[in-house]
Amino acid sequence: MKLIKQGAEAKLFLANLHGKDVIIKNRVEKRYRIKQLDSRIRKSRTSLESNLLSAARRVGVPTPQILDIDKDDFSIIMEYINGIRVKELLNECDEKKLKKVSIQVGRLIGKLHSAGIIHGDLTTSNMIMKDGKLYFIDFGLGFFSRKLEDQGTDLKLLKEALKSTHFKIMDVCWKNILKGYRTEYPKAEMVLKRVEDIEKRARYKQR
Repeated sequence: MKLIKQGAEAKLFLANLHGKDVIIKNRVEKRYRIKQLDSRIRKSRTSLESNLLSAARRVGVPTPQILDIDKDDFSIIMEYINGIRVKELLNECDEKKLKKVSIQVGRLIGKLHSAGIIHGDLTTSNMIMKDGKLYFIDFGLGFFSRKLEDQGTDLKLLKEALKSTHFKIMDVCWKNILKGYRTEYPKAEMVLKRVEDIEKRARYKQR
């Protein structure tokens, strides 16, 4: 078992189970919390992430298949998606493919929001392309909500991520992400209006 990533919320291990590569995601202890409370939160978040991954798959958003859950160990064992992160892909492809991938990203976000699923950490690091299929990973900060504010915040986070990581191609990416988003989500314009409102509030606070 090999540690491949350690974040604030969880550790990711690459392991082999019955001859198949898998990811084991273990939610880490927060020592500043009361132990019983920490245990309850970690167990709840493990269960919620599992439910989000499954719910996303049911509405046509590819995610890693869950193989096992150990709530007492705060762990999820899931399929290992061995592809290229969209973070790298967008910086390598030509404009035609850039538009195609961006539209695909937008369509999948639209499917999530239509189903009341908030990813919570929409960045191109949490999207993987494998054999022409786009997967969304890491729903560790996600939750279920149909509120426009939550959906707007989800999109706003992606927009900021694009600005910081893909600033040279930001305009093309964002334009085509919204194109895909609009095709899948009837309330897209309402959400985009909320994104504008969130941005205005942020600018006001910075004054």
